[in-house]
Order: sequence, then structure tokens, then C-alpha cells
Amino acid sequence: MLTTMEKLLSVAYKGKFAVGAFNIANSEFVRAVIQTAERENSPAILQIHPNEINLMGDEFAAYCVEAAHRASVPIVIHLDHGGNIDDVVRAIRNGFTSVMIDGSHLPYEENVALTKAAVKIAHAQHITVEGELGTIGNTGTSSEGGAEEILFTDPEQAKDFVERTNVDTLAIAIGTSHGFYPKSLKPKLQIDRLSQINEIVNIPLVLHGGSDNSDEDIRESTKYGVSKINLSSEMKRAFFTELRNTLNNHPNGYEPDALFPSSTEAAMEIIAKKMHLFGSAGKADLYKVTQL
Repeated sequence: MLTTMEKLLSVAYKGKFAVGAFNIANSEFVRAVIQTAERENSPAILQIHPNEINLMGDEFAAYCVEAAHRASVPIVIHLDHGGNIDDVVRAIRNGFTSVMIDGSHLPYEENVALTKAAVKIAHAQHITVEGELGTIGNTGTSSEGGAEEILFTDPEQAKDFVERTNVDTLAIAIGTSHGFYPKSLKPKLQIDRLSQINEIVNIPLVLHGGSDNSDEDIRESTKYGVSKINLSSEMKRAFFTELRNTLNNHPNGYEPDALFPSSTEAAMEIIAKKMHLFGSAGKADLYKVTQL
């Protein structure tokens, strides 16, 4: 069932669990996310970065919309890290039910202005908007980018940002990075900072860089308003590691129906694990969702 982010996260926010937003770049990942969500009776978010829609084309969005409509559990289609208004408009025209506008690398007032403009456009179409305040780190292993130095979200500034922009959800920086962390770096989320933000910002919070963090930190974050957790690198690594193994064992193989199934299952194992970790497994029955 295709639904909006507002409907999806309002239940998660009240129930203190998070819904996984899984970055998809081909039909195998779409199938992996939706089939796992149905297996685990979990809501899910199909998340598409501008790089991924550029790779697959607008027709891929139409495929995702149809797949979401056919799903037996609530599904949102979300634009990840839209960098400008054109990205937002393109996503809305392609049937996305949620968009992110990322002005986090801009000076604060420019971020506010860009986010307000995106909210005005999206809300006119009943589309929810995610903003970002603070910067997510970049380990150099993800195409989604990030900053060399994490700028942690200031709680009071977060309150001001939400009030002035009217965003529906807010991505915050509390110590995560896109991609995989080097062995020399053990990430530790600033749960105290998260708690302070949650006390004064009364909307669902978003955690980017969900791969490679400790299960303890992830579970703890859902107690303090984190209702959406992005997951990309771990899922993709499982898929392509298995695909490489398959190709090594069958060097002359070329039929997709022979090469992809075990890779899709490997991705599904990670997705299922994360749904249980985030607390969304078994929660689809909490939703009274009608098709858009």
C-alpha cells in the first residue's frame, strides 16, 4: 500500500520504533525490500537518491510506485538528499510521497530559505518534507557524500529550524556517517544530544548513516524520537558480495534468473535484521492505511 511519510512515521513516533528507509538502485532491491517487509509484516520506505534516479531513469520511479501499490504493507517512496528545488519537483512529478531537501551544507539562513521553498511546493501537493540540520560524516565508501567533519545538530537551532520551515521530519547529526567506518574508528552516537533535541522538537527525527553502528546505539535512538533510519551500504554490500561469489563459482554465467536470486536473499537477510533492530517488524497491523 502506497502511503505518505506523515502517516507512516506518526505511528512509529508514538510507538517509539523506527521504519527503515532502504536505498534502492534497481528492481532487485525493490523486490528485496517489499518482500521482506511483507514477510516481516513491517512498514518500509523505498528511498531513492538523485544519483540512483539518474542511473535508472524516471521510468524506474513508475515501477516503484506500482510495486508499492501492490504491496500488502504500508510503503513510502522517498527522495533522499534532494539538493535543489528541481530534485524535489522531479520527485513529486514521478509520484514520490515524500521528499528530502538537504541544505545542511549551506549557511543556516540559506538552509532555512531553501527548506521553506521546498515545503511550500511539496505541502501544496500533500507531500511530506524532510529537512536536515547539521552534517552527516563521509567515510569515503558511499556515493551519497557527506562532510569531512561532522557538524552536530544544536538543539535550540533545531527548534528554530522546525518552527520557521514547517518541515515534517528532521534529519539530525549526532555522530553517524554515510558508508562503512574504517577499523580505526568506532562510532558512538551522542544520545544525550538526541534526547535534548527530542525534548524541544516535536516531530519525528531521522538518522542517516544507519550502517555499521552498534545495535545498542540504534535501539537507544528509537527511544528519543528517531522514527526513520536510513540503510544503504550494509544491504548493498551483502547483495554484491554474494553476487561476486556467484560469478566466481559460475564464471560463464549470464542469466539474471540464475545469478541474482541468492544475492537478493543476502540483501533480504540484512533488511529483515534491521527491521527487527529498528522495532518495525510486526508493526504493519498498527496502520489503517488506504491506497493513495
